[in-house]
This record gives sequence, structure tokens and C-alpha cells, in this order.
Amino acid sequence: MPRHKKQIKLHGFNNLTKSLSFNIYDICYASGDRHRDEYIAYIDEAYNAQRLTQILSDVAHLIGANILDISRQDYDPQGASVTMLISEEPVATEKIGYTEGPGPLPETVVGHLDKSHITVHTYPEAHPEGGIATFRADIDVSTCGRISPLRALNYLIHSFESDIVIMDYRVRGFTRDVRGKKHFIDHKINSIQDFLSRDTQEKYQMVDVNVYQEYLFHTKMVLKDFDMDTYLFGLGKDDYSAKEAKRISKLLKHEMMEIFYGKNMNRPG
Repeated sequence: MPRHKKQIKLHGFNNLTKSLSFNIYDICYASGDRHRDEYIAYIDEAYNAQRLTQILSDVAHLIGANILDISRQDYDPQGASVTMLISEEPVATEKIGYTEGPGPLPETVVGHLDKSHITVHTYPEAHPEGGIATFRADIDVSTCGRISPLRALNYLIHSFESDIVIMDYRVRGFTRDVRGKKHFIDHKINSIQDFLSRDTQEKYQMVDVNVYQEYLFHTKMVLKDFDMDTYLFGLGKDDYSAKEAKRISKLLKHEMMEIFYGKNMNRPG
């Protein structure tokens, strides 16, 4: 029989703040002004404030939170934002911590969350030079209490078209047990990767930069497989010559590596 750790009894509310921030990128090639405009219009329709509100509402229900207030805005010419204040639903247990392992996927909506907030901001952009268009979504889930927002990771990654995901997780502050001892973290974590589902881990190449003594965890992920047809907007691979398709493929991979590594590189010829 496995041995269970003794539950920690807290003095009052769990004051630990756990913050998850991540950037999700979708990248495509759109040939000409018309296709670039159509791509931006598609993104604005697919991820408008109403759709983003639904995604965040699903997250709130997934982690068992009450929605207190919602503020949302569609911007001109493009982009949208949603901010959601949330509070924890009553939980029967007083133990510190939560169930370890990957959070649920979109079809599995369960859990709990302490009062805090969820925000999302979108940034569609396209530039006439080169034909590359990108979509970025910045998402923050912050909690004050027993449960980590890492539980929302898999659902959010699967809710967006995620070519690249850059994630930061930090635990701040402290809480006290009944004897007055400070606790600066209330759960085990070696890497954000521990909380990703197996299919997500298999799809992405991942890199970690963690500062364990500061409770800072950073993970970057980029899709392993490159299917060019999924990156072309308005036209397909067969609509380009073999030489042009090769050039576009190099441009797309170059764009992805610049975003993944966060620095400019020499553009391929």
C-alpha cells in the first residue's frame, strides 16, 4: 500500500499566489494582400471576444471556479481582450495541495480554483514583406490558494492553434501552518512538462529553463512535425512550383525558430 503524506493544517487562508503565463503562436504563409487580409479576418472571427469569453468560461468551470465579473473588448482594426475575475467554489477538504499529473483535456471539465483572475489578449499581425502572418494569444491564469493554474494547461493548448507555446509558472509569497511555519510552495513540481498530457508531449519539442530555488519554471515548445499544407492560407502546396514551395517552407521554419528562440536570425535566401 502506498504511504500518504500527513496533511498540513493551515492557519487561515492559503496565501500562496501561483501564476501561469503563456504565449501561444499560430504561423502561416498568406500570398498577397487579399489572402493576408482574409487571414486576419479569419483570426478575428475565430478568436473574437465572445469566443475567448467562452474559452475562459470553460476554464473557470474546468477548475471549479465561480465567475464574478467579465470585461471583454474587440479592437479596431484587430485583436481582442477578455478579463475574468473568479472565486473558488466550496471544497470539502482542507488539505494543502492538489492531485498531481496532467490537467484535463477539453472533453474533461472538472476541478477547483481559489479566487483570482484569468486574462487573454490576442495579437494578429501580417506584413507584406515575405508573406508571413502570425497570431499570438497571451494568457494569464493566477490563483491565490490551494490549487495551481497548471490544471488549465492542456485545455488551453488544445483550444488554440498552437504551433509554438512559451510558458512561465511562478509560485510567490508564503502561507503558514497552525504552528506558524512558512510554506513557500504546496506541491511538487520539477517541470511544467509534468502537467502536460502524453499526446501533447509527443507532439512538441520542449526546452526547460528552471530556477528551482526561486520557484520559477519556464518551458518552450514547438511542433515536431512540419506539414506545409497546414501553414498555407488561401492556397495549397500544389498551387506553388516546387522551387517556390521550398522557399516558402524555409521562410516558415525560419519564422518559427526566431519565435522559439526569441531572437532574429539571418533570413534564408
